[in-house]
Amino acid sequence: MRFPSEDALVLQLQLSKSQEKLVEALRGQQDEVKELQRLLSEQQGTLVNQQREILEQQRRMSEQMEQVKAQYNVLMDSIKQTSFQNLRGELDSHMENLSGQVRAHQAQQALSLHKVDMEASVMEVGRSLLACGSCGSDEYCGFSSGHPRCEKCTICPAGFFLVAQCSVHADRICQDRDECLEIADLCGDEQKCLNTPGGFRCQGMTERDANAGMCGHSYFFNSDMDECQACNECDGEPVASPCTFTTDAICSGPVATDSALSLSWAGDVSLPGTRGNILAHAFPGVKLHIQGRGDPGLVSTEDGRLVLRQHGLVWLDENLSVSHGCRSFIQVCLRMNTTDSSEGRDLSGVRIEQQEVRSLQSDSISGVAEVAPGHMISLVLRSASHHCNQSGEGLKLYDPSAAPLSLLWLSHDTGAVAMTAQATVSTHYHTNYRPVFSTTSTSDPYVVGLTHDGRGIRFAESGTVRFVFQQALYSMGQACVSEGFQLLAYINHNGTGMELCRSFKPGVHYRDTSISLSGASKVSPGDTLGFEILSPAQCNVRFFGDETGISTLSLVWVPAAISSSLFASVAHTGLPSGAVRNKPLFFRQTTAQVPQMGLLGKGSTDQKRDFVFRESGTASVALDLKLIHSCNLVKVTLLRRSDTEGSGGSREAEAMRPGPSGPACGWSDA
Repeated sequence: MRFPSEDALVLQLQLSKSQEKLVEALRGQQDEVKELQRLLSEQQGTLVNQQREILEQQRRMSEQMEQVKAQYNVLMDSIKQTSFQNLRGELDSHMENLSGQVRAHQAQQALSLHKVDMEASVMEVGRSLLACGSCGSDEYCGFSSGHPRCEKCTICPAGFFLVAQCSVHADRICQDRDECLEIADLCGDEQKCLNTPGGFRCQGMTERDANAGMCGHSYFFNSDMDECQACNECDGEPVASPCTFTTDAICSGPVATDSALSLSWAGDVSLPGTRGNILAHAFPGVKLHIQGRGDPGLVSTEDGRLVLRQHGLVWLDENLSVSHGCRSFIQVCLRMNTTDSSEGRDLSGVRIEQQEVRSLQSDSISGVAEVAPGHMISLVLRSASHHCNQSGEGLKLYDPSAAPLSLLWLSHDTGAVAMTAQATVSTHYHTNYRPVFSTTSTSDPYVVGLTHDGRGIRFAESGTVRFVFQQALYSMGQACVSEGFQLLAYINHNGTGMELCRSFKPGVHYRDTSISLSGASKVSPGDTLGFEILSPAQCNVRFFGDETGISTLSLVWVPAAISSSLFASVAHTGLPSGAVRNKPLFFRQTTAQVPQMGLLGKGSTDQKRDFVFRESGTASVALDLKLIHSCNLVKVTLLRRSDTEGSGGSREAEAMRPGPSGPACGWSDA
């Protein structure tokens, strides 16, 4: 039998004393935690009492207002029985006293519910709030832009309650509901409930618990945020999809009102002050004249410009066919101004090169922007030389029967995100080229942003993306003319790249030109969108990247719940050949079926003519077509049919392309 040594016994005693000290320290920390929990409970109780006092003050104010109305009615009865002149002074004095009581009560309530504005600006003393003029019923006079203007009143989102109504001089005030304090045993234990803006979070809650209804009535489980959020109440609008345990309600307001999620508009474009759309004199730049065909409630036209009337996101497409005698190129730009005095910025731009044979050339320009009422958009033609167009041919603009300018508007209620990015390099390339971007603007950088190397656009949530990339370039070499360029877009999903679409552009020798690609695709969290330009090996190309809008990526992302996309390729079996006149194009769908739309026709599965829409909404269409022809002029027209099997239709968009001087030519329309 062995006995522990004296040193071992001493060490054991020291360890025992250390454990006792550790236990005492832990007990002290537990006492501190309990004290903090007690203080937190007291603060929460104080907040609940303050909220109750707020509600009580609102009730008292309502009662006082009712008393004011009753006294006012009594005074009006007295006026009817006596002379108005004798009682006018007494009435004014009495109403002033009553107004003073109401203002005193409002001041008391404002002190108890003061709202600190961290971005407040000093206003000039005595500035009249009536400088805005006559604002609408749901607007107030604000100074956020530095000068008075009518702004939309804030709408209290789901999970918030109204504190103060919107008035002519102040916005509506909303306050978040604290569900953890108002609803007892919400998560089974008060310590497990955490209040969040518009909802609450239960610790340890799983999607299985949410499917069992743990969020409760009028709440749904948001898996992306891992919390319960208040359901959208739709404010009296029709409900397209009701709120469930795991999905929010989707509202579907009438299309012709401000509650619509998407609207469309179309307009005509012409040269100002000309007959027959021909400009004979020299010009360094000219602003095209825009005239509307659509609803003036969305946009209006003033001085040849578009003036936006609603908040939201806009996507613009312009199909332009011109003939010019400039020695180099002309540049078409979409430009936005926020006010009359601001210089504005270019949303996007394309270059149309000089042709050996004077004929019409077609190109498409697209852009996206986040807009507010009063923002203006114009379409500008620019030349590289101040002596442009001194030749006898002049500048000629084709006037189609269909509206060449179209606009898609999306409400902020859709959750859509708009982003623009600019190519950052201006270098020479002999091989394929992948552009690097820098962000110009984005309405939500969390959802849509650039990758770490700037060569791709990453998406944090599921949805549908509509994009256009327009790159200006200068080509040198006969191989550029004979083989041309291809612009490729691809989606990278889980580390695997997949080609999405591509466009073709015939090259020109020692000329400035542009290549464009437009499309749409479904994206998932973590997906990235990238681009690559393919050029011949013996072709020397200079790609431009500056801030003039000529090398710009524009895109808009829409949540998956309210959007869908479809891709189709031109069917080889239905390609027209020989003498071609008024021949339809047939298509073959290359993506999965979606319930909102699809291909329809009498042909085979791979040869359909019409795209049919099964649900109401707003659609954006893009077509990239590569062809070889010997005609003087080719025109491609997009038709809208009320009866998909009928032969009638109305022209929606047209684009022109001249006959080629080489073996091939390309055309693109968005």
